Amino acid sequence: MDQLPPIDSSPAWQALQAHAEALAPQTLRDLFAADAQRFDTLSWRQDGLLLDLSRQRLTAETLRLLLDLAEAADLTGLRDAMFAGEHINLTEDRAVLHSVLRLPPGSAFDLDGEDVAATAQAELERMAAMVAAIREGRWRGATGKPFRTAINIGIGGSDLGPRMAVDALAADHQPGLDVRFVSNVDGADLARAVAGLDPAETLFIVASKTFTTQETMTNAASARAWLQAGLGRDADWPAHFIALSAAPAEMETFGIKPDHRLTFWDWVGGRYSLWSAIGLPIALAIGMENFRSFLAGAHAMDKHFQTAPLERNLPVLMALAGIWNINFLGFTSLAVLPYDQGLARLPAYLQQADMESNGKRVDRWSRPVHYATGPVVFGEPGTNGQHAFYQLLHQGTQPIPADFIVPLHSRYPMGENGTRHHAMLLANAFAQTEALAMGRPQAEVMAELRQSGQPEYESRMLAPHRSFPGNRPTTTLLLPRIDPFTLGQLIALYEHKIFAQGAVWGINSFDQWGVELGKRLAKPILEELTDPKRQPHHDPATNGLIEVARKGAVD
Repeated sequence: MDQLPPIDSSPAWQALQAHAEALAPQTLRDLFAADAQRFDTLSWRQDGLLLDLSRQRLTAETLRLLLDLAEAADLTGLRDAMFAGEHINLTEDRAVLHSVLRLPPGSAFDLDGEDVAATAQAELERMAAMVAAIREGRWRGATGKPFRTAINIGIGGSDLGPRMAVDALAADHQPGLDVRFVSNVDGADLARAVAGLDPAETLFIVASKTFTTQETMTNAASARAWLQAGLGRDADWPAHFIALSAAPAEMETFGIKPDHRLTFWDWVGGRYSLWSAIGLPIALAIGMENFRSFLAGAHAMDKHFQTAPLERNLPVLMALAGIWNINFLGFTSLAVLPYDQGLARLPAYLQQADMESNGKRVDRWSRPVHYATGPVVFGEPGTNGQHAFYQLLHQGTQPIPADFIVPLHSRYPMGENGTRHHAMLLANAFAQTEALAMGRPQAEVMAELRQSGQPEYESRMLAPHRSFPGNRPTTTLLLPRIDPFTLGQLIALYEHKIFAQGAVWGINSFDQWGVELGKRLAKPILEELTDPKRQPHHDPATNGLIEVARKGAVD
């Protein structure tokens, strides 16, 4: 694509800077007082979802200027190039086509002379056959027993997405097969996963795009050793392994049987791969019909992102609100707060999706950027987070924007009439966004304390502690419930939001060179830790730590 000037040199950027200065004195209280229709004006509905930006510190004029910024960055051009299969991942010369994995059966998509949609559907059918055979007990281990537990061994995109989705869709789990996950090279992770299991009934899924990821392959080798210890060294251990990878030769070297391999392709990024064969543990947990519904939900969001006008495009609107917060208000963190226990892993999943995608310091044309790219993402499910870090959200010195993700209905009826627990959850979510936006002025606190009969000197002392500044920006996203289709919509919404932000910032959201250096340095350090004859050749601090670790104790 044609080289564009740095986005912060554009007239649209300069206009937003001036607008931010002019708008700064107005609080959210002021904005709501001036516009009784603000919620209607700044909320949008699409396919059962509701996006509310009315509690962001912006106006309709702000959005107009942000849309001008998106136009200056040629967001629609880059979006169309992605969906057309152009190699927008410039540093790796790859197309970015995880959306093809979500196309309906019978779709076609040509990439460099190959119908990759047909290829993806064929692999999906292979996965469906595998799921059916495992769940029906026809796929058996070395002793002839059916599998009762499947353990996914992966890390990063080969773990975070599937693990999050399996947790989120617990209400859709089908009986008879327990799906577990191992990611950390810390031996405790694998040891806890296999504790109490019968090796004869245990299946391992090794998920790695390259099939060379150090942590994953170390865990896979230890899983193989555990099987051999339990079944005997001459047992058919490969009967207990399935591999998910884009590297056939590496799978063969490890010893994976040809019909135990599922593949995906270089146009599927690791953190976007749960829609591919990497989604096997999801399909094993919820069944293929539900997995196809999961894909359909994501495809519905793909169509919306691809075709809706930017001023009504949910991922684009979320992206622009985030850019406003980060680049013009100076708020560089984002709290992701799902009010659904099943989404407990969503913040961790979005940490990788966002921070690995947009944590970049040079643009697509290799120029240093001079503005913030990508927020620090963290979060916990409500109401747990309220009793942890919300104190800082409400009264801390650094405003932190927050996304409140709120299903209107629970899959788990509980309490009076089966609704009491969820009603309490909704009440807390709505109360928190109100409190963050409106706050509680010190004058109101003083009046209340005086009315309660509190002595004047105590009232003056306590009032600053009990007042809330408010004016803290939040986005609320309402969903019908967390089911496979809606979860697919939600994940695709965030994928496209992250892409849209990267497009405006002019960066490549689809490489991740920042993870390479530490991995490369770890290899010689491992050799130095395990071979005392090797002399460390690092900086003094690293050499010192290696020496202490070799001794196994601090003197």
